[in-house]
Amino acid sequence: MSDARARVANARNAEVSDLDKRIIEHLQEDGRRPFTQIAADLGVSEAAVRARTNRLIERGILQVVGVTDPLKLGFQQWAMIGIKCEASRLIEVAEEIAAFPETDYVVVTAGSYDILVEAVAEDNEALLRFLAERLRKIPGVRDTETFVYLRLMKQSYQWGTR
Repeated sequence: MSDARARVANARNAEVSDLDKRIIEHLQEDGRRPFTQIAADLGVSEAAVRARTNRLIERGILQVVGVTDPLKLGFQQWAMIGIKCEASRLIEVAEEIAAFPETDYVVVTAGSYDILVEAVAEDNEALLRFLAERLRKIPGVRDTETFVYLRLMKQSYQWGTR
């Protein structure tokens, strides 16, 4: 089982308490917020926040990362790619695409496309090389459609825990 599938399976089977959810919400607002501040806001000990956060990370429920803007780091092309592939190779194709350094988001979907991929490239030439020399040469890929991002209007990781 791939790491991504294992995390999904573990998350489905994991119990997340109301306190865990409140900690997650604080970290979604600011992933660098000190545990002492979270603890004070929630009325629990700093040790409890630290232990619960570590447990959520170990169980694959929570990831605390720095999110960057690829365009501000010098990457000039950002695109969403819809892929149609042979049904018998769906998961293998998705796993192969997920291994490419150009991809930062790969999801198997229902609808017009079998797989959606977000890719970041240095420029038009690099995106073209990725599409023509790598992505479209994967056995099982039948068709692709590329949507180049013109302007990012919203990107949020603060959806809460509902």
